Amino acid sequence: MIGYLVFFQVTQSRDTINNPYNARLDAFENRVIRGSILASDGQLLAYTKVGKDGKEKRMYPFGCTFSHVLGYSEYGRTGIEELGNFQLLTSNAYFAEKFINELKEQKNIGDSLITTLDVKLQTAAHDALGTQKGAVIVMEPSTGNVRALVSEPDYNPEEIVSRWTEFSTSKESVLLNRAMQGLYPPGSTFKTLTLLQYLREHQMQAEDYSFVCEGKVYVGNSSISCYHGNRHGELDLKKAYAKSCNSAFADMGRKLNVSSFKNLTEQLLFDSELPISFPYSRSSYKLKSSDTEAIRMMTAIGQGDTLVTPMHMAMLMSAIANDGILMTPRFLERTENYTGTIVVEEYPIIEYGSLMTASEAGILQEYMRAVVEDGTASALQSEIYEAAGKTGTAEFSSNKNKSHAWFTGYVNGDKPGLAVCVIVEGAGSGSEYAVPIAKKIFDAYYSES
Repeated sequence: MIGYLVFFQVTQSRDTINNPYNARLDAFENRVIRGSILASDGQLLAYTKVGKDGKEKRMYPFGCTFSHVLGYSEYGRTGIEELGNFQLLTSNAYFAEKFINELKEQKNIGDSLITTLDVKLQTAAHDALGTQKGAVIVMEPSTGNVRALVSEPDYNPEEIVSRWTEFSTSKESVLLNRAMQGLYPPGSTFKTLTLLQYLREHQMQAEDYSFVCEGKVYVGNSSISCYHGNRHGELDLKKAYAKSCNSAFADMGRKLNVSSFKNLTEQLLFDSELPISFPYSRSSYKLKSSDTEAIRMMTAIGQGDTLVTPMHMAMLMSAIANDGILMTPRFLERTENYTGTIVVEEYPIIEYGSLMTASEAGILQEYMRAVVEDGTASALQSEIYEAAGKTGTAEFSSNKNKSHAWFTGYVNGDKPGLAVCVIVEGAGSGSEYAVPIAKKIFDAYYSES
């Protein structure tokens, strides 16, 4: 019994206290003014304003810019407001101050959370996505630090109480965190996995691969076409990937080992729990050996029944950029008392594990670089940074004129590298709509100001 109590206190007590059905939360809120949330550079992202009448109101200085990553603390809790609820309702003010406040029957001030969020990057991502539906995630591959997370449409957290009915019944799903919970067909971004599977089946040798693209490839009485029916001509493997040739990858897909491909997707965390502290949806991969040749071909180009979250794609890009090692996504750096004079708790950088070998990651880096140098993401060429990645155009309905625009990739320069995932719902091609968003983020990050 003593052992269990110690285990519970160390590993589960905080989660239990954070449970919204726990009445003990009322006691916390009756004694403590909810603490502040700060960006990594100390800028204030959320705080509690106490009026002369003693009424408390949660304030968000950046309005809707950080809405989905910060979340809200009324009508339930979401985002960092939920993740750090225990810390925000715990006060580590100096003993004498707490003692005097208790004598006066006044509340103490809760601790502050220092996040990994970067105001410049978050603002750039939010402004670049604008009013388009979709999501943007920016991570540091070497640390797992989440530097920006945007989901659109969004809301102003200060209006949660006054507009709750409107927000909660919105047909636009403004409260849905698309970055974490949105499930989308990956389109051509999935060709990165198809490429890795092909290379594994061919002992990482690509020299013998060749394909002549005539704009479409036939399967039974139907066909799979390249984007806009483009004829890419004679291709080696790298050029097929850089040009995002549907015909080449569909043809490749019908020849791959289905069982082995399933194992690869599981290694890359499809149909698996992710090491994330936020609520999220599981990505899914459903191809079976009994499926038809047409389904195998569609799956290889990211259509089929495969669904993925933007956060999952950002994590895969982060692992590739980090030589195969995935770092656990991290939103919190530390907890301080409200004056910032005492560090209450620091949250470590944690290595999740290897998703692929360093050699495999190196080859994928080379191919993703070719997408920028001579492929569908050439708009990301720059003299001040080096970008790499994969575009995607994912059909999601019977209407062939509607598709989600994707870009997933990473960038390196004179600052710590970044991994990024961009999706714009129903916009069109990744090259036209997602790549420009990534470019605005990279430009903002590497600008001198």
